[in-house]
Amino acid sequence: MKQPILIKHVLPFIAWYGLMILITIALDYFLHYFHFISVGLYLGYIGTFLIIASFTYSLRKRKHITSGSPKQYLVFHEYMAWAGSLLILVHAGIHFNAQLAWLAVLMLLINVASGLVGKFLLKTAADSLSAARQEFSITGITKEAADKELFFDAIVVDLMRKWRDIHLPISFMFGILSLLHIITVFMFKK
Repeated sequence: MKQPILIKHVLPFIAWYGLMILITIALDYFLHYFHFISVGLYLGYIGTFLIIASFTYSLRKRKHITSGSPKQYLVFHEYMAWAGSLLILVHAGIHFNAQLAWLAVLMLLINVASGLVGKFLLKTAADSLSAARQEFSITGITKEAADKELFFDAIVVDLMRKWRDIHLPISFMFGILSLLHIITVFMFKK
């Protein structure tokens, strides 16, 4: 029998997300080791710009932009948001002196995770569940027996389908916290 959805799709996602954190730590270490700490400030600006640019997908989706395919804009959104998030994480570094900034970073991490759920997990997990149900029906197992066998896979897929309801409010909260962070930096700049 095929691997459960949790092992086939969720665990690789967690490993990929963990790799993002490790890359961030490695880049932050590199900047500190070679005394390029001030570069982190500029990475925050560039990362913010990339994330803002990624919202062209939302404009295309809502038909404020009519040229280009929505799929191309979605790919652009994914790559720009990923790159921007990575740069902002390096910008944040491992500093514990600003609570507002850390709240923004926390929302960024949650937002990236929810976006990755939509990109990597939802469609493939739903397709796997559908294929498993079809495989059971071909072998002659009753629908009730198949549902019992796939119970936990169905729960995982149903939970992942709710990602859109979570992703947008998290994005909004990340935006507000980031804006507050930027405003306070300029207000209290020495």
